[in-house]
Amino acid sequence: MSDDQPVLTRIPVTVLTGFLGAGKTTLLNRILTEQHGRKIAVIENEFGEVGIDHQLVIQSDEELFEMNNGCICCTVRGDLIRILERLAKRKDPLDAVVIETTGLADPGPVAQTFFTAADIKERYQLDAIVTLVDAKHLGLHLDDSDEARAQVAFADVIVLNKTDLVSPDELAVLEARLRKMNAAARVHRAVQAEVPLRHVLEVGGFNLSRASEMAPNFLEPEYPFEWMGLYQLAPGELVYRLEAGPDPTMDLALVPIPGPGSAPVAAAKETAVRLFAEPPHRLAEGGIIDPAQGRQRLALPAADQIFQIRIPASGWYALFTQHHPDEFAATLLVEGGPVTPARQEALKPDHEHDEAVTSVGLEFPGDVDGKRLNAWLGELLRTKGNDIFRSKGVLAVRGTENRLVFQGVHMLFDGRFDRPWGSEPRKNTFVFIGRNLDRAELSAGFASCLCR
Repeated sequence: MSDDQPVLTRIPVTVLTGFLGAGKTTLLNRILTEQHGRKIAVIENEFGEVGIDHQLVIQSDEELFEMNNGCICCTVRGDLIRILERLAKRKDPLDAVVIETTGLADPGPVAQTFFTAADIKERYQLDAIVTLVDAKHLGLHLDDSDEARAQVAFADVIVLNKTDLVSPDELAVLEARLRKMNAAARVHRAVQAEVPLRHVLEVGGFNLSRASEMAPNFLEPEYPFEWMGLYQLAPGELVYRLEAGPDPTMDLALVPIPGPGSAPVAAAKETAVRLFAEPPHRLAEGGIIDPAQGRQRLALPAADQIFQIRIPASGWYALFTQHHPDEFAATLLVEGGPVTPARQEALKPDHEHDEAVTSVGLEFPGDVDGKRLNAWLGELLRTKGNDIFRSKGVLAVRGTENRLVFQGVHMLFDGRFDRPWGSEPRKNTFVFIGRNLDRAELSAGFASCLCR
């Protein structure tokens, strides 16, 4: 770099994580409403088909981005990169970025983004992973949730929240367990996530060496695809053949690259991450895969079919597939013979969430009857609260002008009125996250609370 070239000031990033219901949104609202004088962008990620958290965050002058089409540590990492790139181009520079993850996210892959994506590494600096802990309920999940343990293990700062809900002895036992899991993290006790901002923003706490010691493959990113093949191809048409496999479709992306070196391959992987964050273009049987039509993610029906690949110019191409080709007996053919990749790589796939943990999102227009709602919720949480990790909603209650914001963790719940509905259409949005959730039963129960 020449002496007259300005050195970019990297923007500090705080990753705010914690298991479902730990109090992340409460802390985020504190950050947004404190008179700290900083320009902060907030990136939110939700688990579930209906977005709620953006309605729960207090409106402010800060920029707010929501991603609810997947887990931030998995399918939406391409979205995260795109948002960060957009923020870096602002004329009015930011002082900080806060990323609030879903309660089911492993913070490791989120942190990796700031070390493995070249453009992001140049413009941003991971400042700290701040993990909120629900003092009353985390013990229920530490033994059976890899994500809950990872959130504690990777933390630079642990906010031990809801300390008013447990006895001093219970709190001491939990804090000792947390310190045993992560002796390097700074632990702050809190009620209603009330901690000084200096304990969670710009603390300079992230330590790459420690992260790598805990997870030797920390800098090996997780990808939304399992395999990459590198091919040197001549112009013309090839055939891609695949058979039925474990899924009804096989998604892939074919990316032209300038050469087989490590830098072009790394850039191609990041390109593919972005492509796999987009909805796939579904290709019919016998369809044509043509890189000249633009980079895109294709979904191929997997049932003993063949597809044409049209190569517009000689050069190197990276083929990324959602699953390992062996699972579908997938083969690239030219003139009837197989084409062997010059290099192939089995990639670290997205981590798997507990398949038993699901979400049910409900949305109904109109008003609810407050008495019927209280009766239904009380019975639901009394009988099934152990399986409902998290519940939250924004509701329109008959006879009130303000929104009712509802939040629950297991059998504990709290509802309070916030701002008026104003010109917004009155509607009821609700999300349940947990195990053994019956969508039809929940939908019918919620509908019974509506005013007729």
